[in-house]
Amino acid sequence: MSWLPLDSVVVPIDFSNSSGDALKTASQLVAQPGHIHVLHVLVPLDLVMPGSFAIAADEDHRLQAARDRLAAFVSEHKLVGCHLEVRLGDPGLDITDYAAEVKAGLIVIPSHGYHGVKRFLLGSVAERVLRHAHCDVLVLRRRDAE
Repeated sequence: MSWLPLDSVVVPIDFSNSSGDALKTASQLVAQPGHIHVLHVLVPLDLVMPGSFAIAADEDHRLQAARDRLAAFVSEHKLVGCHLEVRLGDPGLDITDYAAEVKAGLIVIPSHGYHGVKRFLLGSVAERVLRHAHCDVLVLRRRDAE
């Protein structure tokens, strides 16, 4: 029995070249684009800018800008008919929560490929997704990793 094609695949996007590779990979694993859920998670400003004023209004603007950018990114990669979602929160946890909500069978995510101090400072969303996901996770090596 084959595990392909899948009924629901989540593809977290950070707008890198490797995100486009993840979209391409996901499109090869499903019968139709409607089975792909493309997700972008914004980190809340209050986590990166404590004490900032007018955060709520700026967050709304950031969410709308991210929705527009996500739609354009997916369109550039000629993927029509997939589900688009933008969330505000912790990327590693929100990706796995969203995958559970849509009953995903797979998450396709690129890895930064960072090592040493850079990995420690930047963290690893892919690693958090691997630890918390309820479904299988396919981690793609990034071709634009430093």
